[in-house]
Amino acid sequence: DVVVSSFFFDLFKSNALNNFRLPVQVSEEFLQKIFSVVKADPDSTVNVSLEDQTITIDSTGDQESFYINDYKKTCMLNGYDDIDYLLSNRDAILAFEKQHKGTPGAEEVKNELVTTQK
Repeated sequence: DVVVSSFFFDLFKSNALNNFRLPVQVSEEFLQKIFSVVKADPDSTVNVSLEDQTITIDSTGDQESFYINDYKKTCMLNGYDDIDYLLSNRDAILAFEKQHKGTPGAEEVKNELVTTQK
């Protein structure tokens, strides 16, 4: 699912992404172009490419880029929630822990993370 607007509150954007809905923020000018095209032809379509981070009005070819942070983009493209993302990086996390074992403060940070998750 995609929601297109010229503005989103941060909380809405965060909740949308956590529920696998892509908030696509465009300029007010581009949003007005979409409204004009749809008003003229209600069957008009818009194509959103998450991979390319673009939105295109199919009938006119007008296109605009949109921003999504790399972390959320990866999650959306792979169908990951936050836990799935961490699990997908398990080997890298374990290698990092192994490399930094014995580093002053590392064990305390790890224990603090474990404690706050309980």
